[in-house]
Amino acid sequence: MTHTTHTLALDHGSLDVTVDLQGEQGHPFLLLHGGGGPQTVTPFAGLLAEQRPARVFTPVHPGYGGTTRPDWLTEVTTLAQVYAHLLDTLDLRDVAVVGNSIGGWIAAELAALGSDRISSVTLVNAVGIHVPDHPIADTFSLSPVELSRLSFHDPSKFRFDPSALTEAQRAVMATNRAALQVYSGPHAMADPTLTERLAKIAHPTLVAWGASDQVVDADYGRAYAQAVPDAEFRLLEGTGHMPQSETPEQLLPVLWDFADTHADARPRH
Repeated sequence: MTHTTHTLALDHGSLDVTVDLQGEQGHPFLLLHGGGGPQTVTPFAGLLAEQRPARVFTPVHPGYGGTTRPDWLTEVTTLAQVYAHLLDTLDLRDVAVVGNSIGGWIAAELAALGSDRISSVTLVNAVGIHVPDHPIADTFSLSPVELSRLSFHDPSKFRFDPSALTEAQRAVMATNRAALQVYSGPHAMADPTLTERLAKIAHPTLVAWGASDQVVDADYGRAYAQAVPDAEFRLLEGTGHMPQSETPEQLLPVLWDFADTHADARPRH
């Protein structure tokens, strides 16, 4: 895995974005992590790069993992613009964008921007929209143990022991949580205007959903898919909010096959 930092200039100002890359050649993937931080997708990125001809780019959302978030970066819509600039800077084409949880929200906003560098979008247990009678769990009011119970099909395999954390790990968790609170906005992980933008997405889109997710349930996922023109919905049994962590071997062929089906036939850079 290689780590690089890219300085991007936007209308709002400039910022540094840290990107991890796994894989040396093949289909480029932009893998966007959820609220738990980059460690929730890094092992999956490695698996994808190992088992398929893929180059997996995993940016760290500014404010996570000790990185700096500029004061003007407070909304997911702006963060999506940051990643559109990142694709330009990296000069990537035929990109399969994949996002989990709030990373799925960012991926949806990025798709709505209409970049011609993107060939497909996969939203994995994404948040970001408001669905009547299917609320998003208030994760900020939950302890890590309580959140684990809602997140996993089998929480016993993902026991969390807060006493095992070092002070440095506690500090990173605190800054990650603070960044997530900023990005989640005033409507608790949703933007009332997002559904309207989803209707403009022209990229092939797959909505993949862990059936056991109690953070955002499967009917919420179905509503997400219905909001995107011609989107496919795929229910993943025996897994929860983070299939890439709980059942990576199940998720990998699903997202790879979709990305590969919609890959651009032009030579990849």
